Amino acid sequence: MAVKLQGFEFWKTTLRGACYIVAPMVDQSELAWRLLSRRHGAELCYTPMLHAQVFVRDANYRRDNLYSEVCPEDRPLITQFCANDPEVFVQACLLVQDYCDAIDLNLGCPQMIAKRGHYGVFLQDEWDLLEKMVKLANEKISVPITCKIRVFNKMEKTVQYAQMLEKAGCQLLTVHGRTKDQKGPATGIASWEHIKAVRLEEITNGGEEAGQEVGLPFPHWICQPYVRPVPKDPAANGNGTGRGGVEVKAVCHKRALSQEDSDGASDALSKNKQKKKARNPHKNFCPEQKLKYIKCEQCGNPKGNKCVFNLCRGCCKKKAYKEVADCPSHGLRFKTKAEKQKEEEGNRGIEEGKSGGLEEEENGTPTDHHRRQTDCGLRHGQTGT
Repeated sequence: MAVKLQGFEFWKTTLRGACYIVAPMVDQSELAWRLLSRRHGAELCYTPMLHAQVFVRDANYRRDNLYSEVCPEDRPLITQFCANDPEVFVQACLLVQDYCDAIDLNLGCPQMIAKRGHYGVFLQDEWDLLEKMVKLANEKISVPITCKIRVFNKMEKTVQYAQMLEKAGCQLLTVHGRTKDQKGPATGIASWEHIKAVRLEEITNGGEEAGQEVGLPFPHWICQPYVRPVPKDPAANGNGTGRGGVEVKAVCHKRALSQEDSDGASDALSKNKQKKKARNPHKNFCPEQKLKYIKCEQCGNPKGNKCVFNLCRGCCKKKAYKEVADCPSHGLRFKTKAEKQKEEEGNRGIEEGKSGGLEEEENGTPTDHHRRQTDCGLRHGQTGT
């Protein structure tokens, strides 16, 4: 087994000192895009973010997202996973370690799907879990482990966060210089001060506007960075006129939330949630009081509410097929279909037996009825004599 390189040696030797790197993009960073990017100067590419749990249990997912895209020209390559379970993460890593040069754990995704799935940046406060995941993967697999993170508001906490991952076995750290809440209209500019404070072999990630902080490598007419403007307050334009002096119709706003309605949590609610609360003052957004779904006993996904096996649809289908059983809540009728098929085969056998008897009569072959009549005739003849 080859020696696993670490830190700077890993970047210099395995990644060939890559400086031009194509970050992973969901549903975009497939093989065709990676090869096109390499043709135009990319030195290192990532796969799209893959879900570790789905990757482990679904062979079709593995084939479609990685195994069918193996290409010698597509190296060096880093495979990126999202995960929240150390054992599942290690299993996924073992399945891909022969097809890539490193494995990246995504701890920076701020999207709502990551919040629902409990991965990405929504794990950044669970340091014990992250340390266990990185440490176990670093011990079990043959390629280096890397991580992508977002920063905290406090610079000292960001540094401690990076040091924790480094001690756990992270060999390369991608630092996105924004916090968990900097997304969408509130994206803002990446904090290069946080990035500079992290003492690791790191790849900086923070959008095009990051070049304003450090100076652009190209003249302004070649590369003109875009900075998303801060959202304007609708009430700031008090004269009722828009761009060019065009009159703008007044927007009918919902009633403002009172202190009693918001319970002091209006600052924590998004605009969308505040609108919902304005329409329904009794609506509750507290995650602790929300009903939590019951997990499937096998894979951890939400189980069917009335499933006879207490499983999700995928696991229920496999078990029902194996045991030839029904599950009405998931619309599975394996037992019913099997009984119906058996009944049809029985009826078909009876019909074939009847048709066989008719054929014997037509061909002159003595049937049971004829034999009985013949026997009776013989008996009568013997008695008469």
